[in-house]
Amino acid sequence: MIEAELKAYVRNPAYVLGKLDQKAEGRVEVYRDTYYDEPSGSLDARDQELRVRTIHGANSTRSVLTYKGARVDSESGSKTEHETRVDNPEAVHAMLRGLGYVPVIAFQKRCRNYEFSSHGRGLLATLVQIPEIEGTFLEVETMVPEDRELPAALDDVRSVMSELGIHGDDFTTEMYTDAVAARRALDGGATPPA
Repeated sequence: MIEAELKAYVRNPAYVLGKLDQKAEGRVEVYRDTYYDEPSGSLDARDQELRVRTIHGANSTRSVLTYKGARVDSESGSKTEHETRVDNPEAVHAMLRGLGYVPVIAFQKRCRNYEFSSHGRGLLATLVQIPEIEGTFLEVETMVPEDRELPAALDDVRSVMSELGIHGDDFTTEMYTDAVAARRALDGGATPPA
């Protein structure tokens, strides 16, 4: 599956929040993400990601292991994605370390998720704040099975984002991992707990 996703900087969070609240009920969650790589950095060099995410919600906690392949679309940054739920995240962390992977960055994302349908697609819209990065971001995504379906899916995602008040200059493909790493470098390499 390919995650057809666009991300944007939100200039008016209250407006976007109000629009999303009209579409669905928001679900507040905190993500604790740990990204792994080989000691040589070869996953990053190939534009791949390996992540363990633990999601803390109001009434539950769950964890997932995610692998993302290299970008299949440079404009959006969309990637192939394979994800599975894990019952014991600490065991998965131990397995990955045992296989020689090293944690390269860990951080927290504060999210408000909205699931709804539009343009005949199931969509997930997420308002994101990362304590180490200034501002609020909006991600809107849908899944497609093949590359050839990606352009139409991205058009639909772009249309929904336009309805939410997001326009051309607001879009970004910068990865949170890069933004957090850059911020930590400015702050002298301090690594707050994820």
